[in-house]
Amino acid sequence: MACTYGFLSTHPPTQCGLATFNSALAAHLTRGGTSGGIVRVAAEGDDIRLLPEVVHTWAPGGPGGWQAAASALCDFDVAIVQHEYGIYPGANGRDVLPLIRSLTVPVIVVLHTVLTGPTVAQRALLEQIVAAADAIVTMTGTARDRLLAGYRVDAGKVSVIPHGAPDHTRVRARRRLRPHLLTWGLLGPGKGIEWALRALALLTDLTPPPAYTVAGKTHPKVLEFQGEAYRDSLFEISERLGISGAVRFDPLYRDEASLRRLVRSADIVVLPYDSPEQVTSGVLIEAVAAGVPVVATSFPHAVELLSGGPGLLVPHGDPVALAAAIRRVITEPGLAGELAARTQALVPALLWPAVAARYHVLARSLLAERPVAVAAALP
Repeated sequence: MACTYGFLSTHPPTQCGLATFNSALAAHLTRGGTSGGIVRVAAEGDDIRLLPEVVHTWAPGGPGGWQAAASALCDFDVAIVQHEYGIYPGANGRDVLPLIRSLTVPVIVVLHTVLTGPTVAQRALLEQIVAAADAIVTMTGTARDRLLAGYRVDAGKVSVIPHGAPDHTRVRARRRLRPHLLTWGLLGPGKGIEWALRALALLTDLTPPPAYTVAGKTHPKVLEFQGEAYRDSLFEISERLGISGAVRFDPLYRDEASLRRLVRSADIVVLPYDSPEQVTSGVLIEAVAAGVPVVATSFPHAVELLSGGPGLLVPHGDPVALAAAIRRVITEPGLAGELAARTQALVPALLWPAVAARYHVLARSLLAERPVAVAAALP
């Protein structure tokens, strides 16, 4: 059965994880001649030039509002809506709700965040979005369990499909003279880089001591309200600890090819995140798919993916434990290879072609059910 896809999300040139995810998913679902189009959600001040794959831009104060965005999505067989609080207009992004309710095609909503302690308004909004959608996708079992335990939702609508990752294995690993630690992604408070810097200061006795790359631009929202205060604080910590020569801040938003080379050059990916809420991490998925050992704090996605698998978990905000785990990977004979080998069984299901195939199966099942549902509603 042929199936065309309309996507509602932020989208490049917007630089955020949601835009990157949706762009990759759309590219893989529309390969081989399958038709698709992006309804791009743009924030105030965004570059709103139309790229070839963008069929409509929903911008604050733009013509038509959510109604025009909904009309564009209804030109396709299935709509795939990325959900994150604050992406859409209205308090908590509530304007996406009437849009979803107005769609006449099956709707798949992908949840990027499921909060354990939402506000009353956030909980009510998410419950209404789930009720209005035909299917819900979470990217981890933890997110699904949290959704079912904390919200009034129909469990039969919820599927778990992992965050996709590109195939890094075809990129030749570039080895460096010193052990190379890497953290990447949009920078801002909560990334926990300060804990990684303090851990690095505890590893200067190693021969040779590790070098640490912190790659990524400051998150646009952080830059808008706080400027570069967080990045500046990291410079100050590095100077104070005497490790500035071992730390490289790489403030680029890399394209896929450049990022693949950077990831494959790492000996350890360090994810020292502060938040215990993070149920999805695209960086974590990419690190695992690349076969690079991971040392991470115990945020939910890391616990689910790394426990007994390709990485080591440490408590939040504990540089001593973080340093000890990094030291183990660098110095313990065979451990790095063992951790990397554990990814082999995980990787096939995490690569974008496999992930897109699961979305396609879900979409086809919704289309197959739609005539039955319509017939049942007729008098």
